[in-house]
Amino acid sequence: MPKIGEFELIDQIRKFATQPQYAAIGIGDDCAVIPQRDGLDTLVSTDMLIEGTHFLKEDITPRQLGWKSAAVNISDIAAMGGKPIATFLSLALPKALPETWVQEFMEGYRDISQKYCVALLGGDTTCSPDRICINVAVLGTCPSGTAKLRSAARPGDVVCVTGTLGDSAAGLKLILSNDKAASPQLVQKHYCPLPRVQEGLLLGSCPGVHAMMDISDGVGSDLRHILKESGVGAVIDTDSLPLSAELQSICREKVWDPKQLALSGGEDYELLFTMAPDEKPGIPYTVIGRIAKDPALVWKGSSRDFDGYQCFKE
Repeated sequence: MPKIGEFELIDQIRKFATQPQYAAIGIGDDCAVIPQRDGLDTLVSTDMLIEGTHFLKEDITPRQLGWKSAAVNISDIAAMGGKPIATFLSLALPKALPETWVQEFMEGYRDISQKYCVALLGGDTTCSPDRICINVAVLGTCPSGTAKLRSAARPGDVVCVTGTLGDSAAGLKLILSNDKAASPQLVQKHYCPLPRVQEGLLLGSCPGVHAMMDISDGVGSDLRHILKESGVGAVIDTDSLPLSAELQSICREKVWDPKQLALSGGEDYELLFTMAPDEKPGIPYTVIGRIAKDPALVWKGSSRDFDGYQCFKE
């Protein structure tokens, strides 16, 4: 693999993408947007999970993995302000994998699908020589022209997040250090994220909410996507980050940096959005900064830079 980051690879692929002859929105957002004729747009996204890269089979139950495989895709629809309606599941599995593993995986996949009323409509199956490979495609809808794009942030917008940040990253650190018992709550946040579907729908209905995406790679990476696509900068107050009491407690105990986990950890699947300061979206949220005209990212309250996860980079 060439020594470039995941996002540079996406930029390379984007250069070769055939542009549609109709008003569709392709590479660059959490979902592609395909206009329909019934007053709705169709939202489409896909995510892959590879054993050894995205999960370790010995550290996650099949049921938890089934849940998470659907959750990360449903979250992409929420990030566009849409309603998830269906998924397509493809699996490449080693021949030695027991049938009970598949049964438990599908139980977790079914549990979250039922929670959000999302139908499983198809997919594909094949064998893999040595590891589990999971691919999920998700479909959703939103009213025509209302999808929240990464390219819509405006100078003067406030930068906001739902929920708390860093819990999943702390849970992963506990998993990898074989210390799950130190905080089952944080471990659960990593294994079984809850997509912000209802919040996404409410934010999608607010004209003053401009840009939005979900936090999968960490605010340090994900905010940069919004800034790049919108041609703007931001000032983030690192002292205003919403941190759970459980995260703060474990960070004191383990001497971890909570800001590092909150901004660089990723996999929180909260919503990161920008909106007009006078907008009232009707959901709980935290303002963590402001969009600026100068295309730079400033971390107020910290002397260091924060970045998130990227495949292919050490």
